[in-house]
Amino acid sequence: MASSAGEADISGFWTVRRTAAFLGRRRSQGKRPPPPLLVFTDPDRTADPVALARSLPRGAGLVYRAFGAPDRLETARALAIVARRRGLVLLVGADAELAARAGASGVHLPERLAGRALRLRRPGWIITAAAHSPRAARRPGIDAFVLSAVFPSASLSAGPPLGALRFAQRVRTASAPAYALGGVNDATAGRLRMTGAAGLAGVGFSHTAPAAGRTGDLRT
Repeated sequence: MASSAGEADISGFWTVRRTAAFLGRRRSQGKRPPPPLLVFTDPDRTADPVALARSLPRGAGLVYRAFGAPDRLETARALAIVARRRGLVLLVGADAELAARAGASGVHLPERLAGRALRLRRPGWIITAAAHSPRAARRPGIDAFVLSAVFPSASLSAGPPLGALRFAQRVRTASAPAYALGGVNDATAGRLRMTGAAGLAGVGFSHTAPAAGRTGDLRT
């Protein structure tokens, strides 16, 4: 399927998809695991969130970040329909009310809002949160953390990369499963297979190094 302008067609990123599937199988035991692939929308880079949702593999997660868009409820409801039809997990970024009205599967919280997780909990919801430090990755009430930046990223908000080894250390000390975000692409994904990651996350994925394109907006 052709991708919209400014966004990747995730169906073509074989190493990312294979690595995410491998990580998902490793976490398949026990309670319901988080989706192994978590894709974020971005108002500047995702021209058509619904088209992006239709391009995702079954079982993937999509975080819709509306950032106050006037049509956010309409878009979120359209995404929820696609998610149900395609077996996706739809989360809404930072807006629990919008998630509830749209019928999403939960909410993704930026680090600054992660302390609200226990108050936002609803039956059956998945709550994920960004974590840019070991302390942030131990907040209660979170089902999965998104740790960044793992590899060098062209995102303007990316900090110094952790690298695979330090990322694995962060995963071990986190209080919930953790995703890798930042510079994750077909050239780097394989380095995350034995880190204990729950899955891979990004706004867009590229086949090569970050210089070839922006690979993960860290404003999660």
